[in-house]
Amino acid sequence: MGSTKIGPFLEDKTILVTGATGFLAKILVEKILRIQPNVKKLFLLLRASDTKSARIRFKDEILEAELFNVLREKLGAELNNLIEEKVFPVAGDVSFEEFGIENMEMKDEMFQEIDTIIHSAASTRFDERYDIAMETNVQGAVNVLKFAKRCAKLKILVHVSTAYVCGEGELGVIPEKSFRLGETLNKDLYLDIDVEKKVIEDKLKELGAQNLTSKEVTMAMRDLGIQRATLHGWPNTYSFTKAMGEMLLGHLKESLQLVIIRPTIITSTYKEPFPGWIEGVKTVDSFFLAYGKGISNVFLGDPNTNVDLIPGDMVVNSILAAIVAHGNIESSQKFIYHISSSKRNPIKLVNIPLFLLHYFTKNPWIDKDGNIIKVKEITTFNSMDSLRTYISRYYWPLLKILELANLLSWYYLIDGTYQNLKKKIDRAIRLSELYRPYLIFLGSFDDSNADWLRLAIKECNMDDVLNFDPRCINWEDYFTNIHLPGVMKRLA
Repeated sequence: MGSTKIGPFLEDKTILVTGATGFLAKILVEKILRIQPNVKKLFLLLRASDTKSARIRFKDEILEAELFNVLREKLGAELNNLIEEKVFPVAGDVSFEEFGIENMEMKDEMFQEIDTIIHSAASTRFDERYDIAMETNVQGAVNVLKFAKRCAKLKILVHVSTAYVCGEGELGVIPEKSFRLGETLNKDLYLDIDVEKKVIEDKLKELGAQNLTSKEVTMAMRDLGIQRATLHGWPNTYSFTKAMGEMLLGHLKESLQLVIIRPTIITSTYKEPFPGWIEGVKTVDSFFLAYGKGISNVFLGDPNTNVDLIPGDMVVNSILAAIVAHGNIESSQKFIYHISSSKRNPIKLVNIPLFLLHYFTKNPWIDKDGNIIKVKEITTFNSMDSLRTYISRYYWPLLKILELANLLSWYYLIDGTYQNLKKKIDRAIRLSELYRPYLIFLGSFDDSNADWLRLAIKECNMDDVLNFDPRCINWEDYFTNIHLPGVMKRLA
C-alpha cells in the first residue's frame, strides 16, 4: 500500500498517541508508518522516568514486536532512519497534568506542533483498583483534554472508549449517544464524580490506619470499585470509569473537536499487518485458553447473546478514518462511533463452542509433559445460578472427597489431583463472574454513525486502506484460521 492512497491528510501531520505500548496503539503506530511515512512527527507517550528510558521502552516493547516484521521487511535498514526522523518517545503519564513531562523543550514543541491527539491510554482491567482506574480513565481523560487545549494547531482529539459504557445493556439496539454529566444507569441516583473521588480518598485513609499489607489494600480498593460501579448501575470498574471519563470530556471540551471511538470486544488482527496478531489476553480469550488447555469446559453465556467482536486492525482503521473525515472540519460537536459487529454481521454465542471444539479437536494443545489434551464438548449455562448449581452438584462432592483423602494420607498421595480440580473450579467461577455482562448480553449496538463514516471513507476512495466493515468477516473462518491460531501461538 503506497502513501498516496491515504491521501494528503496524514502527510506532514504531527500526532500524539497516548498509551503507546498498548495493543491498539502499537497497531496504530505500525499502520501510520507503513502507509504514510511522510507523517511529520509521531509523539508517543510512554510511562518512563526520562526520555532515554522512554526510547529504550519504545524499542523493546514496540519496535521489536512481531507486529513490525512486515514494516521491517518492507523498509530494511531505512526503518531506523524513519524512526529516528519521525518518532519521538515521550516520558509521561496521563494521570498527571501536562503528563508530568519534565523535558520543557519537548513539551513546548508539542504545544506548538501537534494537530491530532489519539488518546488510547487506559486501565482496562475490569476489576482494577478504584483509585488507579479513576486516575487513568477519568482524570487521565481530563488531563489529555487540558493538554489538547494548549496545542495551538490542534484539529481533533480522538478518545478511545468502549461500547460497554452502556452497562449490561437491554434487549434492543443501543444508540450511539453521549452521556450527560452526572448521568447514572441507576436512575434513582446522581453521579457526582467529586463525591466518587472523596470516597476513594476516605477509603485510602481508612485502610492506611489499619496496618494492612499492600495486597490487602489492593483487594479492598478493587472491591470498592466494583461496589461503586454496581451502585450506579455499571457491571465493573472499567466500564464505570470509562463512562465518567466520557462525561467529563463532553462537559469540558468547549469548542474543541472531539471524536469518541467505542469498540466492542477487541480481538486479533483480521488482515493488517498480518492476520492473527494479538498481545495480552483479551476478554473472551481467557475462556478459549482455559478450554484448549483442558482446564475448563464449562461456559457461561446466553446462546442468544450477540458476542460483539471486532478485530484490532479494524478499530485502528476506524480511528484513522475519523481523523480523515473530521480533521479539517471546524465543528464544536461531539461525534460518537460504535465500532462493532452485532448489527451488521452478528455472531451468536451458541456458535462459538462449536468453533472451539472443531479447532481444538484438529489442533490439540500439547502439555509440558508431551501429552495431548483432548477437549470435550462445552457445557453452557445461561446464568450464574445454573452454573453454581452444576458445580455444586458434580464437582464440590468430589472435591470434598479428595480433601478428606488428602487429610487421611497427610497430603502425600493425591494433593495434586485435589489442587488441580480446585483450580479448575475457581477459574471457571472467577472468569464467569468477571465476564458475565458480556456473555449474557441481549442487546446489539447501533452503528449508524459508523456506517456514515464508512461511506465518507468510501467517497475518498480509501475504504480498502481503512476498512472497518464487519460484513466482510466470515466468523467461522476467522476463528478457526486466524484468531484461535494467533491466540495459541502468542498467548498460550
